[in-house]
Amino acid sequence: MDGSRKEEEEDSTFTNISLADDIDHSSRILYPRHKSLLPKMMNADMDVDAENQVELEEKTRLINQVLELQHTLEDLSARVDAVKEENLKLKSENQVLGQYIENLMSASSVFQTTDTKSKRK
Repeated sequence: MDGSRKEEEEDSTFTNISLADDIDHSSRILYPRHKSLLPKMMNADMDVDAENQVELEEKTRLINQVLELQHTLEDLSARVDAVKEENLKLKSENQVLGQYIENLMSASSVFQTTDTKSKRK
């Protein structure tokens, strides 16, 4: 029995299961030890999960950033439209005021052109 323990300890990836009551080395079948492989597989899965988690967090951050930029663009576009409307309104008001000033100047004798030759005679 000491010999089988020694073999079992030497090869940690396989487990010896005896098929007979007597200790006959030829009748043993080697089965893979899933327990020894499991931590390696779990570590690999954890690494993949960690990578996936990092990727997911990065994608989420980028999506949130894109959405924030879209909202900012919408706000800026609305502001540009409001400024355009205000600009058109002010241009219209300036035209009305310009016409009003022109009419006042033409009606006032102060702004009338005078003939300097007729005054001298």
